[in-house]
Amino acid sequence: MSILAWIVLGLIAGFIASKIYVGTGQGVLMDIVLGIVGAVVGGYLFDMLGSTGVTGFNIWSMLVAIIGAVLVLWIYHAVSGRSA
Repeated sequence: MSILAWIVLGLIAGFIASKIYVGTGQGVLMDIVLGIVGAVVGGYLFDMLGSTGVTGFNIWSMLVAIIGAVLVLWIYHAVSGRSA
């Protein structure tokens, strides 16, 4: 995937994950960063479990990225001490 596709996927995944987990966003930049990191984490975890990770800009990759972003948000809030 191109850098622009990762940014768009990360923005969408980070936004959706922040709405699922917290209810409010962390800010545009933080949503993008957490979404991109979530896409990488989700892809890695799904690959480890024997499933397909992030394969491009499609619905499956978005679902994987959102699951990874929710996990990253959970870890972020656990480490930063912020309550959800």
